[in-house]
Amino acid sequence: KVQENHFFIYFRYDFVMIIKIYNGNEILVDIKLEIGKSLALIGESGSGKSLTLKAILGLLPKNLDAKISGTFPTPISIVVQNPFTALSPLTKIGKHFEVVLNEQKKLLKLVGLDSSFLNRYPSELSGGQLQRVVMALALSLNPNLLLLDEPTTALDSKTKYDILTTIDKLKKELGFRILYVTHDIGSSKLLCEDMAILKSGKIVERGKVLEILSSPKSDYTKRLIESNFRSRGFRE
Repeated sequence: KVQENHFFIYFRYDFVMIIKIYNGNEILVDIKLEIGKSLALIGESGSGKSLTLKAILGLLPKNLDAKISGTFPTPISIVVQNPFTALSPLTKIGKHFEVVLNEQKKLLKLVGLDSSFLNRYPSELSGGQLQRVVMALALSLNPNLLLLDEPTTALDSKTKYDILTTIDKLKKELGFRILYVTHDIGSSKLLCEDMAILKSGKIVERGKVLEILSSPKSDYTKRLIESNFRSRGFRE
């Protein structure tokens, strides 16, 4: 059931996950994730972000192996980057849930949708509405950790801002932690306190989001920030 009150004592301790991903004898990813309230994992395409998420979810390809140790914050759920492919187009929204009708209505209300959406098909919804449905499905698991895999890639700037602020509001209300995986370094300011910069499967810099954005230490991080803010209209 949807929990309306979480005990925020969870936040006295970090979840620490040590993740190693192998392709035979080659180490593709070797990182330690320390997740307090919220962590942004930032990196270019090919840096190892997607592999990290797949390892956490146990969804790596069969040719890859993973070793994960530390404290594992179950249950875990995920909001994927493309809501248009996340749902069955021939199934009404309500049929995607595995909780009772009353809980479905509560979940939709949490993400800013009314119960009428339960009787609609995904093709009848906008991208922002679909992503809110995906968020509601993720929350139905009452996660301790919510994974966000580029959740606003397919959305326009205003809808992106609305989705991220909704997630931030829910994080504070429900008490789950966030691992926000993205290459959109600027948007992390809306959701996260901490940041880790990933390059070629290694973390090259970590710290508070605002500190890294204002005073990055590695040249790689500086280049990421410069290229990100040159190419994106999203600044808040």
